[in-house]
Amino acid sequence: MHKKPYKILISIAAALAVGVALFAWFGRTKPVEVTVKSIAYGKVQNTVSNTRAGTIKACRRAGISPSVGGQIAGLPVKEGDTVKPGQLLMELWNHDQLAQLALATSEADAAAANATQACIRADVAQRESNRLNQLKRKNLASDEAVDKADGEARAQQAACNAARATRKVSEAKIRLVESELERTRLTAPFAGIVAEVNGEIGEFVTPSPVGIPTPPAVDLVDISCLYVSAPIDEVDAPQIRVGMPANISLDAMAKKIFAGKVRRIAPYVLEMEKQARTVDVEVDFLCPEACDGMLPGYSADIEVIIQENDYALRVPTEAVLEGNKVLLYTADDTLRQREIKTGLSNWAWTEVTDGLAEGDEVVVSVDRDGVEDGAAAVRDKSNAPPG
Repeated sequence: MHKKPYKILISIAAALAVGVALFAWFGRTKPVEVTVKSIAYGKVQNTVSNTRAGTIKACRRAGISPSVGGQIAGLPVKEGDTVKPGQLLMELWNHDQLAQLALATSEADAAAANATQACIRADVAQRESNRLNQLKRKNLASDEAVDKADGEARAQQAACNAARATRKVSEAKIRLVESELERTRLTAPFAGIVAEVNGEIGEFVTPSPVGIPTPPAVDLVDISCLYVSAPIDEVDAPQIRVGMPANISLDAMAKKIFAGKVRRIAPYVLEMEKQARTVDVEVDFLCPEACDGMLPGYSADIEVIIQENDYALRVPTEAVLEGNKVLLYTADDTLRQREIKTGLSNWAWTEVTDGLAEGDEVVVSVDRDGVEDGAAAVRDKSNAPPG
């Protein structure tokens, strides 16, 4: 009567034991899929990168406006136009200055004519004085006539000098009017591209009051020379020197890396609220042709190369775990943790000075579940075995 329940309990316990054993067996033997990379020799760089996105800037950029207020009468350029040095960009109404210039020019012409007339008379009077002096030496002319001729010559010469001075005053007045007229004309200080025009024909523009910035009438950019300005953390900045090589990358051209060189390191630290303190570093593009298609304002990142080894045994940086350890993929399809010694390092590669040999395979998919020391593993489908 009592044996049957015992047999049932024994059967249930046996079934549970078998289930646990099978679960443990299949759980223990199921390998984890991993991505591995072979250790090889290559270039490794120790770099310093910007903390926030940098910006491509033009070597020359000017927001320019007329120095006087007035009504826009001429606007011969539009946004996107390429201009030459001295080319007219904007002209204010200036008919009054043009009239003053015409008047000053006429006055200068009249003053020049008067000066010519006065100086001719002075020459005639001087020749007459010289002639009478010669006659006097021969006792053929009186002292009175000679004195009168000398006085007339000096008077006419003084009139000549005065007329010449008046002509110079008139010429100076022309230059004054021309300078006033020039203030109504906005011209390009250098060759470039018109990035922005603020104003239309018929509108009024006024000079920016002192201490109150206003939008420029014309924003002119010289895109023939571009550079990158990017903030570097204050901790990394002391390692950087002018002339160091650098790599430049752009979001707009994600597949390209451009060579550059540090051109300037700001001599001060920027302190911005809720952000790390940084130092602005400027990097030139080494090849001007590399700037084709780039525009000022593009976001850019820089990597300043502090040290470089062209032939180093290297491992992908993503494979290096805390404490300078890696997971080695062994010939028996098992993961083995190994400690290594490292040298130069950046976000892509880390130099291995001890602990690995060329051809060793390490796991780079270290964040997957089950990837740990001693785990059975198999390469995932994207990872073909070497050879």
